[in-house]
This record gives sequence, C-alpha cells and structure tokens, in this order.
Amino acid sequence: MTLNLTLSAEEPPRTDGMERPELCSPLGLAFVGDAVYDLLTREALLREANRPPKKLQHLTAAQVNARAQAQAAVRLLPLLTPQEAALFRRGKNAQPGHVPRSCTKEEYSMATALECLYGWLWLSGQQERARALFLGTV
Repeated sequence: MTLNLTLSAEEPPRTDGMERPELCSPLGLAFVGDAVYDLLTREALLREANRPPKKLQHLTAAQVNARAQAQAAVRLLPLLTPQEAALFRRGKNAQPGHVPRSCTKEEYSMATALECLYGWLWLSGQQERARALFLGTV
C-alpha cells in the first residue's frame, strides 16, 4: 500500500455546506451572523469617535442584544432582496433551544433571523452588502 503525499493545486470539492452557505442550518448561520453583527457594530462605533475601550464595550452591548437587533431587523426588512428575505424567514422560523429572559420570543426570533442573514451574507462573500445593510439600519 502506498500513501500519496503530493500536494494538488486543486482542492477537493467541499461537502460541508460552505460552498453554498444557504444549505447551512439557520442556527449555524446565526452563530456566524452573531459575530458578524458584533464586528460591524464595533467597527461603526470606532469609526464614529475614538472612545475608551470600556465605553466602546458598553455601546456595543447596547446594540448587540436581541431587543436592539429585533428593532434593526424591522428597519432592514424593506431593504432586502427576495433571496435575502427568504434567508431572513428561515432564520425567523428556526427553533432555538431557549429564549433569554431579557427579551420576548418574537424579539429573539427577529434577532435570530437578522443574525442568520448576516451569517449567510458573510459566508457567501457578500461582506460589502452586509456592511451596506448594517449602515442602513443603525
């Protein structure tokens, strides 16, 4: 038996869903979208003004929570393409295991949908679209 250790210029086809992020689970997309939304928020706050880190953290926490994200989602809906709206609905219909006490089930559902959309946009290489939608809702 021989072991082929040569490196190929071609990568094998991906089978993990990352080739087509829309095939990922809505909660998986929301997992990534949570980080994307947090990053976009931090970037926007830093661009606004040079503030101490503690102040930046407090401002970020005020925007990156289910209640604030649900409000942003409402402002975002009219800006979505049909494909983005479909991804948003998938995220909204996802069934997370729990809902935090700090928000309602509807707010958490809307926040999950928002995160799902941002996760899909990021993983599908549409970072500029994610930024444009974010800036249109803050």
